[in-house]
Amino acid sequence: MNYEIKQDGKFKFIEEGEGEPLLLLHGLFGALSNFSDLIEYFKPTNKVIVPMLPLFELDLLHTSVGGLQKFVNKFIETRGYDNIHLLGNSLGGHVALIYILKHPEKIKSLILTGSSGLFENGMGDSYPKRGDKEYIRKKTQLTFYDPAMASEELVNECFEITNNRLKVIKIISLAKSAIRNNLGEELSQIKQPTCLIWGNNDSITPPFVAKEFNKLIPNSELHFIDKCGHAPMMEVPGEFNRILGEFIAKLKVSVATVL
Repeated sequence: MNYEIKQDGKFKFIEEGEGEPLLLLHGLFGALSNFSDLIEYFKPTNKVIVPMLPLFELDLLHTSVGGLQKFVNKFIETRGYDNIHLLGNSLGGHVALIYILKHPEKIKSLILTGSSGLFENGMGDSYPKRGDKEYIRKKTQLTFYDPAMASEELVNECFEITNNRLKVIKIISLAKSAIRNNLGEELSQIKQPTCLIWGNNDSITPPFVAKEFNKLIPNSELHFIDKCGHAPMMEVPGEFNRILGEFIAKLKVSVATVL
């Protein structure tokens, strides 16, 4: 599914549909394509927005989860979004958490899936020699419960990134920043309804991480999906969209009841 990439100043993004904003933040090796099923499902009811995060465009000093949060803040300010359902996968979840802690007034609900911010297994203790495509293939397969989800196109995308020395330096910088920026003590400040959707077979942010988020974020609910790894919205989009759809619908009902 091809979407028009829109541009507003320095920001490139997808924006499809109308309704309350559903803003999606991708992870370290993520891309806009990660959310294609989700965009299709929600664009009849929501304005679905996917900004292209500048993982490799920021200077090294600002190549951090904090630097990405500032970028997202400027993007939201520029576009004038409000009352946002903010969803983040992996590193995108970490950025979403920092954003909501700094700008809670903009966010209606938070959705995390395979989020970093408490604990994550990264690329491992060793980083691959450039040119080791089989290593990249195996690491890409570990993202999913079903290794076949690591398509040749996806492996090639990851391989291209890890074959570029500057991009590798920036990936390591972002990964180290995520590890340093542990949010455990701050999560109790999040008051918005929060939906945690997790793969039961996630080896990067394992199920115990989801349980810890659930314990630390006061108004949160946790949903596990079986036979699913680190990117549920890609691997089991039907189940993921059903859970998220019910969560958002429930919020609409509770607001209507109050009114």
